Amino acid sequence: MSDCHGCGAASVMEPSGRKAQAIAAGMRVAVIGPPNSGKTTLFNRITGLRQKVANFPGVTVEQHTGVAVLPGGTEVSIIDLPGVYSLNPRSEDEQIAHDVLTGQRGDTPKPQAVLLVLDSTNLARHLMLAAPVLGLGVPTLVILNMADDLRRRGGNLDLTALSAQLGAPVALVSARQGEGLGQIYEFLAGAMPKPAPLMQLPVIQDVPKCREWAGRVGSQAHYRAPAPPVWTRRLDSIFLHKVFGPLIFLAVVIAVFQTIFGIADPAKDAVDWLIDVSGSWVASVLPDSAFKSLLLDGVWKGVGSVVAFLPQVLILFLFIGILEDSGYLARAALIADRTMARVGLQGKAFIPLLSAYACAVPAIMATRTIENKRDRMATILVAPFMTCSARLPVYTLVITAFLPNRPILGFVLSTRAAAMLGLYVLGFVVAVATARILKSSVLKSGRTPFLLEMPSYRWPTLQSLGLRLLDRSKIFLWRAGTVILLVTVVLWVMAHVPAHNGHMPEIGQSLAGKLGHTIEPVIKPLGFDWKIGIGLITSLAARETIIATLGAIYGMDGDDKAGIQHALQHDLTIGGAVALLIFFAFAMQCISTIAVVRRETGGWKWPILQFTYMGTLAYVGAFVANHLLAG
Repeated sequence: MSDCHGCGAASVMEPSGRKAQAIAAGMRVAVIGPPNSGKTTLFNRITGLRQKVANFPGVTVEQHTGVAVLPGGTEVSIIDLPGVYSLNPRSEDEQIAHDVLTGQRGDTPKPQAVLLVLDSTNLARHLMLAAPVLGLGVPTLVILNMADDLRRRGGNLDLTALSAQLGAPVALVSARQGEGLGQIYEFLAGAMPKPAPLMQLPVIQDVPKCREWAGRVGSQAHYRAPAPPVWTRRLDSIFLHKVFGPLIFLAVVIAVFQTIFGIADPAKDAVDWLIDVSGSWVASVLPDSAFKSLLLDGVWKGVGSVVAFLPQVLILFLFIGILEDSGYLARAALIADRTMARVGLQGKAFIPLLSAYACAVPAIMATRTIENKRDRMATILVAPFMTCSARLPVYTLVITAFLPNRPILGFVLSTRAAAMLGLYVLGFVVAVATARILKSSVLKSGRTPFLLEMPSYRWPTLQSLGLRLLDRSKIFLWRAGTVILLVTVVLWVMAHVPAHNGHMPEIGQSLAGKLGHTIEPVIKPLGFDWKIGIGLITSLAARETIIATLGAIYGMDGDDKAGIQHALQHDLTIGGAVALLIFFAFAMQCISTIAVVRRETGGWKWPILQFTYMGTLAYVGAFVANHLLAG
């Protein structure tokens, strides 16, 4: 018998009889585990949902619910909780996990059972979470994940002895390979035998004593930790080197953007061709009417001009997925911590700021992993400066229109890739400068130590990368089919009223044109005309809608050689083009982001200040760029 002296105790209830029947009757089961334990991978396996999976701590920041279908057709509701090391809430994600498991979250009833996922290759550390979870008295299956890594690296343990020590059933699985899932379904069906509790478990989190307790449990289960991967040690000696580490990271980033222009351009041309061919076919079968004009000039050309940039977005996410799943980005966070410490942020802020390169909305929610509230608030306020994927189509459109693609460093770096990289660096630099201002004034606080568990390097799986790209495609096309579709329809209507003698007005005399002319005096110092002004207004819904807007205004799609890019060359000077890029780099043009900032900060004060600050910075930056280049 093992115990942890000085802590409270509670026995673990056995899932038998009526309790077991409740688990199998479609009730709620929570999945919890430390960060980077493979918890969400397992959740996806047993539910079929395609949640984001990454070999990087802090990815899951909210509860997600799916349904596991047991043999025989019984359905069980599965709740995926944030990855935590403790049930003693210090951050927002730990608070979510604690409240759900204890039944204190109003929108989520208390689960009837728990799947506790631990990394079998790091059991001594991860077992510390077992004590408070088992101490809740809820039927629990302890799942030791990454069985394939444990075997390959020479690790071992006695599952029967560990089960007896914990007083709970234990399953050894590999979520990535789908190994051992049958034991999980047996537990969910209430059929897995469970040993009687032979020990007392700590309820109060006393870290030193519970660490000692976890070590004793592992020892009595004859746990032999696997040998550290040889390649992990060798690669870390390079990737975490004080000099070579940052240089390698910079080389990786350059390679990503060079590939976006080197590979994605032909793919974009193929998508353009499909849009043009399909649009021509639709035009040939429909009679002339207002509906045909709406469908082709509004929807097809507007939405199609945005969809054409899907290959660039997917290539960006493919690289991010490879870096995340391989374990490399955890090292990048450690390298970034040295820089972020100088501006008052901790290394944990790197995780949400990295997520912001995909989208600021999940990035802002990912700040829940940051315990210090002032650090969290500063990270929320600077996250929208990171170049999200919605900016990528706009950047690509303008850069391609005004900058010839010439080599700078041979095949390593071209002018267009350098310009794109410069915009990403610009957003990061302004974010860092803003963080420095905030942390030295209104959000000043002490330095918080940065603790990050380094995962082993792993080969990304084709399934994981494929599902990631499929999800990103759905999100991108959903935005194109909802927000951008709505904007193009509204814009088409505004471009067709008021009609004169039954004829469509010139675009400049339409309601849309009059709106653009109204704001033109304000934006003219930036080098923008009324057409760009309409695009700036519609881009408040989503940044990439400016492409659909310009496509609708010019009556062209992305495939037309005398299309949007040539029209922009006619309407913008080089100063105006650079000003447009800088405006989009700084402005907060995303209603969804504004809404999530309001939710996470608990009011309108911070989002209003954030929108005003970013808008002012965008205007001033665009004004300076236009006048410097005009001179």
